[in-house]
Amino acid sequence: MFYKFLYPLHEYFSVLNIFRYITFRTIYASLTAFLICLLLGPFVIKQLSKMQIGQIIQTDGPKSHLGKQGTPTMGGILILFSIFLSTILWGNLSNHYVSILLLAVLLFGFIGFIDDYLMQIKKRNMGFTARGKFAIQVIFGLVIGYLVYKCPDFNTSLTIPFFKDFSPDLGVYYIPFACLVIVGTSNAVNLTDGLDGLAIGPYIVASVTYMFFAYVAGHTQFAEYLHVRHITSAGEITVICGILAGSGLGFLWFNAHPAQVFMGDSGSIPLGAILGTIAVVTKQEILLVIVGGIFVIEALSVIIQVSYFKLTKGKRIFRMAPLHHHFELKGWHESKVIVRFWIIAITLALISLSTLKIR
Repeated sequence: MFYKFLYPLHEYFSVLNIFRYITFRTIYASLTAFLICLLLGPFVIKQLSKMQIGQIIQTDGPKSHLGKQGTPTMGGILILFSIFLSTILWGNLSNHYVSILLLAVLLFGFIGFIDDYLMQIKKRNMGFTARGKFAIQVIFGLVIGYLVYKCPDFNTSLTIPFFKDFSPDLGVYYIPFACLVIVGTSNAVNLTDGLDGLAIGPYIVASVTYMFFAYVAGHTQFAEYLHVRHITSAGEITVICGILAGSGLGFLWFNAHPAQVFMGDSGSIPLGAILGTIAVVTKQEILLVIVGGIFVIEALSVIIQVSYFKLTKGKRIFRMAPLHHHFELKGWHESKVIVRFWIIAITLALISLSTLKIR
């Protein structure tokens, strides 16, 4: 809104020329998203409590979690509102990538909201069936992948970390690949959201990391100097990444241990989807395995645990999956698990940024 209505007036008021700078809009979009979550957080938590939308704790999990029973959940709606409003205020809505990212939030937010709605409001034992949820995610993932594929300045070649001269072109097969990245990230973030602040911390780190990648990809000189694939319209994604980081910080204010609210599927599923879409748009899709390493490890721990359990007819590798529960059952305090996972996320982000020079 600011970009569309205020920037054209820079011919009459030179000070408004500042709205053309992505860095300026990224900073204030991030602050706006942060303040929206911070100011509306108490109201949202109060309303969720009134509606008795509380977290359901499984009895077969760590016993220390039983005290979280009834903590307001579906706090993800606060994050999504912050993302949409901040994007409307500070983003360039005519940018096709911005529109696709907002659509990804809307579609996967719908999945998360309905899943939470069935469990929390309709009081069912579960929301979507696992197969049903996955099928809808795949359909939406293919839609987003197709829209990205049809963008005029998008290239279907893969960017392989540490290799500047090896970029296999997937052509039309990039659509199912993009779907895999988006759906995989969505579910990985969802699985990680099991402790106070565990998912949103690494998510903020990943958002800031992709903020750099988006800015470089959209900047002609930087992209050429660093041998990064230049994508004309990708620079605007920097603003969206700033919004994700800002809204994440605002939510973390209430989600930090001991959590006053959980994001639920309403937050984790769309947040993962938009992160996966950003990785695709910025041509750093493979690097997401490192940037979002915590999410990958958590998802793999579940896959390994379930597969090994079936193959050995009852044996386990981890005491419990996802992996954060394994460390809890080993005696680590919840806060220690969370902070150490954050440290790992920051370390992986730094390694990811180093690939800009190591090629």
